[in-house]
Amino acid sequence: MARPRTHDEALRLKLLDRAGELIAADGPKALSLRKLAADAGTSTTAVYSLFGSKPDLVNALYTEGFRRFGARMAGTPLTGDAVEDLVTLGRAYRTSALADPNLYGIMFTRSVPGFEPNEDAEELARETLKPLEQIIRRAIADGVFLDVPPETVAVGCWAIVHGLVSLELTGNLPEEFDVTASYEAALRANATGWLRPQNSGSIPS
Repeated sequence: MARPRTHDEALRLKLLDRAGELIAADGPKALSLRKLAADAGTSTTAVYSLFGSKPDLVNALYTEGFRRFGARMAGTPLTGDAVEDLVTLGRAYRTSALADPNLYGIMFTRSVPGFEPNEDAEELARETLKPLEQIIRRAIADGVFLDVPPETVAVGCWAIVHGLVSLELTGNLPEEFDVTASYEAALRANATGWLRPQNSGSIPS
């Protein structure tokens, strides 16, 4: 009978989640492979077997974050209405960040000094933004959005969602602030701001 695999996907994900927690709580210096193994109830041999070195582990965290993020973005149902679809993707962005806040910092804030993702990880990160880019390019080509470079609109959209999500995750919003309603209002105001003038009158308030 074959020996059961102990260094499996479940253990890999458990180690990644715990590694993200350690970095979020106490900074990258807290990421000791020995402590990580002990916290996960496994051996350092298992950690090395699954990831290799500490930089490889951080790269795996970055990759896993974008894998989950990309799945949520790609799985978001779209309608073909550029404004509504940008708002919907913005909601998915926030949902992903709140679901994996410890990975979010590694993905978007480079919370581990000196870390640089490898080529495959960078390609995966770029792929996650394809739904956003496709909506914007189509809206510009169809004359729905202003005739500006697509990356201008994409970066503007990202700035809105990243800024608000980051403030929420770090607890820097006022207690009385209605995050969900205000977040959506900001997304919608940003999206309608890219409409050509003849299209702006058709958008509900």
